[in-house]
Amino acid sequence: MRELRVEHLFTAYDRADVLEDVSITVEKNSITCLLGSNGSGKTTLIRSILGLTPPRRGSILFGDRELTKLPTHRIVAEGIACIPEGRKIFPRLTVAENLRLGAYLEEDGRVIGERLERVFAVFPVLAQRREQLAGTMSGGEQAMVSIGRGMMGAPKLLLIDEPSLGLSPLFVQENFAVIRQINEQGVTVFLVEQNVHQTLAIAHRGYVLSKGSVVAQGTAQELLANDEVRAAYFGSGGER
Repeated sequence: MRELRVEHLFTAYDRADVLEDVSITVEKNSITCLLGSNGSGKTTLIRSILGLTPPRRGSILFGDRELTKLPTHRIVAEGIACIPEGRKIFPRLTVAENLRLGAYLEEDGRVIGERLERVFAVFPVLAQRREQLAGTMSGGEQAMVSIGRGMMGAPKLLLIDEPSLGLSPLFVQENFAVIRQINEQGVTVFLVEQNVHQTLAIAHRGYVLSKGSVVAQGTAQELLANDEVRAAYFGSGGER
């Protein structure tokens, strides 16, 4: 297992910095969260880690491996998988076909089959519907497909971008329980979210991003007790 370290990162679009001097550490075997409102730069950080929007300055280390000069497919091959915002399933493919795409780097059919069974053990409903077109499933079921596809790569680090987006409270609760279960199986998780209550209930530590900069960090308990965090997320009308 490896630790992810983002150090003094600046990422820009059209020469305008979106991330400014961002430094975070995702410790091995932990769930580390990144909280922030829309437009704070959370997804840009995910894109920088994956090489989709290369940083202008700074360093991204996965263990002792520098990622900033690597293309995305090489970063994935290092053991990093992403569950993107909005699920991004392939609606005209079956559940099983969607899942198998997550293991595209694995050539051994036996290993792929074993990974499928592990996903089906976590999501029994997907086993029952393995031949169903993914686009005909509910939003919550599609979220299961997206998480399962991420698991199929047997990642060392799983980046999860806004898993509660567009889901009912019941499915949000179930998804967060699955994220905790995945972590307990030995996968390091970097969870990017706005749902503060659910996120801090499962995270070990976290960071708060505002306007492209880290404005608070600490354990989940420390963030819950932080006056600025409480004012931003719980002060008037609850979460945002």
